[in-house]
Amino acid sequence: MSDKKPSLVKIYAISTLISVALIAFVGVKAGLSALIIVLVLVALEITFSVDNAVVNTRILQKMSPGWQQAFLTVGIFIAVFIVRVLLPIYIVVWASGLSFHTVTDLALNHPEEYGHMLEEAHPVIASFGGVFLLMIFLDFFFERRRTKWLVKIETLLQNAGKLESLSVIIALGVILGMANLVGGHEQQVILTSGAIGLLTYLVINSLDTLLEKTRKSGGVSSVAKTGFKAGLIGFLYLNVVDASFSLDGVIGAFAITNQILLIAVGLGIGALYVRVLTLHMLRHGVLEQYKYMEHGAHYAIGILAFIMLLSLRFEISEFVAGLAGVIFIITAVGQSYLESKRQGNPA
Repeated sequence: MSDKKPSLVKIYAISTLISVALIAFVGVKAGLSALIIVLVLVALEITFSVDNAVVNTRILQKMSPGWQQAFLTVGIFIAVFIVRVLLPIYIVVWASGLSFHTVTDLALNHPEEYGHMLEEAHPVIASFGGVFLLMIFLDFFFERRRTKWLVKIETLLQNAGKLESLSVIIALGVILGMANLVGGHEQQVILTSGAIGLLTYLVINSLDTLLEKTRKSGGVSSVAKTGFKAGLIGFLYLNVVDASFSLDGVIGAFAITNQILLIAVGLGIGALYVRVLTLHMLRHGVLEQYKYMEHGAHYAIGILAFIMLLSLRFEISEFVAGLAGVIFIITAVGQSYLESKRQGNPA
C-alpha cells in the first residue's frame, strides 16, 4: 500500500455525488416528505454504524490492497442489495415458510404486511446478530492488550480471558438463558439462530487463525496461496459483521416508513458512507492517531449485542444502542486526543 494519503476530497467526492443524485431523484419523483424520510434514514445509518466502520478498518489493515478494494467497491453492492434488501426477504421466507416470490410481492406491493412479517422474524435476526457481535466484543477484551482505555474493566476482562474458551461458554450460556425466557416456537428459533451465529463466528475465526499460521510457516508460494484465501475469509467475515450490524436497523427503518424502496435508498446511502468512512480511517491511520477509538467501538458493539439479545424478551429501542455506541466512541476519541496532546503529539 502506498504511503501517500489520498485527500479527503478524493475519498468523499464520488460517494457525495452519487448520494446527492439519489436524494435529488427521490425529491423530484416522490416529493418533499419522501426526501425527508430518506435523509433521516441516511443520518441514522451513518450515526449508528461508526463502530462497524472501526471494526472494518482494523480487519482491512490485515488484507491486501486488492481485497481492500474489493470490500470498498464490490462490498457496496453486497451491503446495499444483498444485506439490506435481499437478506431480510430470505429471512422472512425462512421464518414464515412462504415462497420468495410471495414475500417479494409483499415487500413491493404490501409493505405494511411485509414490515409486520419482518418484525415477527426479529428473533432470528437478534439471536444470530447478537451472538455474533457478542463474540467479537468478548474476544477483543479477553485478548491480552498493552493499550487499555478503561483500565480496571479491561484488566478484569483480560484476566478472565485466561480461561480457555470462555467467550464460547458465555455465548452458549446467553443463548440458553434467552431461550428459557421465552416460550413456544420462539424458543427453538432462538436456540437455532444463536447457535448458527456462534458457529459462523467460530468457523470464520478458526479458518483465519489457520491461514495465519500457514502463512507464517510457509514459503513464497504458500504465502501467495494463503494470502488469497485469507483475503477471501476476511472479505466474508466483514460482510457477516455488516449483516449483524445492519439487519436490526432494517426492522427499525420500518418504524419510520414502510416503503421498501425509500428504505433501500436511505440505508444504501448510509452504507455507502460507512464504507467511505472506513476508507478514510484506513488511508489516514485514524486508529493509530486515536488509540482508544477501537476500544470505544468494541464497547459499543458489546452494548449493541446485549440489547439485541435482551430485545428477544424485553421491548428495547435500537436507538438506545445506537446512542450509547456514539457516546462511547466520541468519548474514546476525545480522551485519545487529550492524552496525545498532553504527550506533545496531538492527533
